[in-house]
Amino acid sequence: MKLRLTVKGVEKEVELGVVLKGDAGDCRFRIDSTERTAAVETVCPGIYSILIDGVSYDASVEHTPEGMVVAIAGEHFEISVHDPRRWSPKSAGGTHGVATLTSPMPGKVVRVLVAAGDAVEAGQGVLVVEAMKMQNELKAPRSGHVISVTAREGATVAAGESLATIG
Repeated sequence: MKLRLTVKGVEKEVELGVVLKGDAGDCRFRIDSTERTAAVETVCPGIYSILIDGVSYDASVEHTPEGMVVAIAGEHFEISVHDPRRWSPKSAGGTHGVATLTSPMPGKVVRVLVAAGDAVEAGQGVLVVEAMKMQNELKAPRSGHVISVTAREGATVAAGESLATIG
């Protein structure tokens, strides 16, 4: 899963992959083409124990309307997270015109939930793309009618490829 994080005003693209082992998980992540692994355990809600390269960190996470504040070793980091797969009123980009739904990552189309001519509401599921054994439902960015669906179930798609158009 790819996310865009803004930490102290600096935007970075982060790619995450999680391998769960009981209550703990190994988190694989990539920042600036450097891949790392961390062992992450939830101590209690909002408190995490993280082990990276043999060094242990305790992190507390507080959610705010703007994103979150993460505290590690007495230092506070204001972080905003943008997930391109998640619909929000901000990402809808208005209520007029044509909106094109694109694949946020390379993967395989496993379900098409609408057909050309169907009416859709903002936030309604349009299709499902599977990547790294995770299924991601792509949602309508605005209300309207489906103009076209170029995605076909079982087809492989590239990141940024147009999958459907809503007008």
